[in-house]
Amino acid sequence: MAYTEGAGRSAAIASRALGAVPPPLLVGLGMISLQVGAAFAKQLFATAGASGVVLLRLFFAALILVIIWRPTWRMDRHTFAVVAGYGVVLAGMNICIYQSFARIPLGIAVTIEFLGPLAVAVFGSRRKLDLVWAVLAALGVLLLSRVEGGLDPVGVLFALAAAVLWASYIIMGAKLGSHTTGGAGLAMGMVFGTAVALPFGLIETGTTLLTPGILAVGVLVALMSSVVPYSLELEALRSIPPRVFGVLMSLEPAVAALAGLLVLGELLGWTQWLAVACVVVASVGATRTSPTRDTGAN
Repeated sequence: MAYTEGAGRSAAIASRALGAVPPPLLVGLGMISLQVGAAFAKQLFATAGASGVVLLRLFFAALILVIIWRPTWRMDRHTFAVVAGYGVVLAGMNICIYQSFARIPLGIAVTIEFLGPLAVAVFGSRRKLDLVWAVLAALGVLLLSRVEGGLDPVGVLFALAAAVLWASYIIMGAKLGSHTTGGAGLAMGMVFGTAVALPFGLIETGTTLLTPGILAVGVLVALMSSVVPYSLELEALRSIPPRVFGVLMSLEPAVAALAGLLVLGELLGWTQWLAVACVVVASVGATRTSPTRDTGAN
């Protein structure tokens, strides 16, 4: 009983502390943690496989979040559907983008994936000027398609699938935040995500995942790429609508490119950097020209 009360107090303190941080700062810190964690995760692909790393990441993240938040599994049918849907989208998004990471550079994969939240931002607005930003983002993708030597088409397709799922994640994350409190919904969603990722990870990697060294790095990746960023993003989504959340993440492709460069030594040519810049500027433009009045998260 004392442990349960102590965990509840810790969760309440954590929730209040996150609530006091401005949402844009939460999103920014989440981006940095996520992309640096992804760069470290990519180093495990040779031994643990992309889907295996996703499984480790979600499993340890779920374990940590359940211990911290100690969620109750008593919920109505609609809340259950939201939590389960969030977990499915979360697992699918991570599996697709990690499979993309295994085939194309981190910065390029995230630039393509970022079309998802950018689409949420543009289609959520009725301003004609946002069409300019959509065209600029399309130009960035066109520049990426002209990379010397070409890009692995399978890697590009996985990144595009991750883009669709990322857009869905933003919408489901907003619904999760409105149907649950604190990090309980995130913890339960992560458990569902782990269940979805389990067969993919086991089929690709098998018992190699149980190697102590791989498990240790898996914990680090879970903290940096799941626990920290998703907790921060979910808290931000409680205060801002999905469209605004999407455009606040305008530096995501650049952060990913820098993480790939600093951690993995993935060099991008000037055309690739220009493509990243196009997508970043498109998102910044959408942010600056978006109406100041919002209706709140769905």
